[in-house]
Amino acid sequence: MTHVLVVDDSPVIRKVARRIFEKMALTVSEACDGQAALGTCTARMPDVILLDWNMPVLDGFGFLQELRRMPDGGGPLVILCTTENDVAHVARARHAGANTVLLKPFDQTILKAKCQELGIG
Repeated sequence: MTHVLVVDDSPVIRKVARRIFEKMALTVSEACDGQAALGTCTARMPDVILLDWNMPVLDGFGFLQELRRMPDGGGPLVILCTTENDVAHVARARHAGANTVLLKPFDQTILKAKCQELGIG
């Protein structure tokens, strides 16, 4: 079964994303920041990561750089969530290893469409 890691400092975003992914019959785990997410990835590398850009402790960009250096860290598909929509920001995310970018706020339809684009679910 596909394992999704939702990484966001907002408990509300994590809860919404969890519900959407569980409706898609995916296994979901959560982390409140990039540092906690690295620990999760060390214990069990997920197949998909829904990653917030702006977080305390370790932000999405720093997490993504660390993830891609880990053994098997090139495997997970990363959907980067952000409120930033300028071209430079999106390009930086892609260069760091994000597979796609999802603008906040998002809903079930938008998240499912991103997942379908990546062949998830």
